[in-house]
Amino acid sequence: MVVPSTTPVRQETAAAAASRGGGIPTVDMSAPGGRGALSRQVARACAEHGFFRAVSHGVPPGPAARLDAATAAFFALAPHDKQRAGPPSPLGYGCRSIGFNGDAGELEYLLLHASPAAVAHRARSIDTDDPSRFSTVVNDYVGAVRQLACEILDLLGEGLGLKDPRSFSKLITDTDSDSLLRINHYPPACTIHKLDHDDQCKMKSIVRTKNGNGLNSSAGARIGFGEHSDPQIISLLRANDVNGLQVLLPNSDGKEVWVQVPADPSAFFVNVGDLLQALTNGKLVSVRHRVIASACRPRLSTIYFAAPPLHTRISALPETITADSPCQYRPFTWAEYKKTMYSLRLSHSRLDLFQVGDDDNSNVDKGEQE
Repeated sequence: MVVPSTTPVRQETAAAAASRGGGIPTVDMSAPGGRGALSRQVARACAEHGFFRAVSHGVPPGPAARLDAATAAFFALAPHDKQRAGPPSPLGYGCRSIGFNGDAGELEYLLLHASPAAVAHRARSIDTDDPSRFSTVVNDYVGAVRQLACEILDLLGEGLGLKDPRSFSKLITDTDSDSLLRINHYPPACTIHKLDHDDQCKMKSIVRTKNGNGLNSSAGARIGFGEHSDPQIISLLRANDVNGLQVLLPNSDGKEVWVQVPADPSAFFVNVGDLLQALTNGKLVSVRHRVIASACRPRLSTIYFAAPPLHTRISALPETITADSPCQYRPFTWAEYKKTMYSLRLSHSRLDLFQVGDDDNSNVDKGEQE
C-alpha cells in the first residue's frame, strides 16, 4: 500500500513536506490489497510524484550484493587502473565529468550497456583478472531488475486502463533494447578531491535550489550529480545506507522544493522517465532529482535505465488522448531524443523541445498516434 515516509527530510524542506501530508510514497509490491489495488497505487504514485519507493519487491539480495562487491572492488583500484575502462564515450569509466557539455559532479562511475555482449566487451577493462566473473555478476543483476521493471510497467498499464497493459514492458524486453546500467560512487566529502589529479577533477560545485519564484539560487554544499530528469522509460535505483538523493516536488502552495529521500538499501526507488511521460501524454510525470555529496561515508548507487530500441517511435498512446487532453508531444524516435539529450546540458527540460503547439495539434490525430 502507499504510505507516507515518516523519516525527517532536510531542514529547508521539512515544513513543505509536512504541509503536503507526507514525503516519498512507498509501494508494497507484495500486493497485500490485491493486484488491482496495487496497479492503481503504482499509477497514482507515478502521476502525482513521478517517483516511489518499492518495498517487498521480490528481487533476491544475492545479485545486488555480488554486484556491490564487484563494483566496490573496482572503485578501490588505483586511478590509472580504473582509467583503463574509460574515458566515457559515454559508456565506460568516468570521473567528475558528466556528458559532453560541461556538467560535473563529485563522483566516479561506470556506465554500461545492459546487453550481455556489451557487458562482456567492457568487462575486459574492468576486471582484467577474470572478465567473465564481472560479466556474470552484472548480467545476473540486470536480469533480476529488468523483471521488476517489467512488472512495474505492466502494473502501470493496468492502472491506466490501457487496452494492452504490456504496451510499456514490451518496449524494454525487445532484443535490441537500449537499456543501461549505471554505478555511481560518491567518495566521502572529506576525501572527495583525491579521486585523481586531472585538472577537470578540481572543479567546485554548488547546490542549486529552487526559491519561491521557481528560480535557481546557490547554497553551500557540493553537487554529487546535478538536477536532471531521466530520459528513458523508467529507472530503478538502489543505493547503500548513505543519504544524498533528493527529488523536486511541489508543496501545498504549488512551489517546488527539494525533498530528501531517506536511504533504504533494501528498497528500489522508481523514477518515471521522459519517454514514459511522452507515451502517457503527460499523465505520468518525469521527476527531476539530484544527489548531494556531503556525507562522511562513501555512497554507492546502481541505476537500471530501461529503454526501448533506438528505432522505436515514441508517441502518446491513443487511450491517453482526448478532446480535453490533446496530444502534448510530437512523435519522435528514441534515437532522435537521445541525440538531442547529448547536445544539451544535464538540467535541460528536454521534452519541451518536442511539445506541439495549438496549430500542430490539428495535424496530430488519434490515427497518427497508432
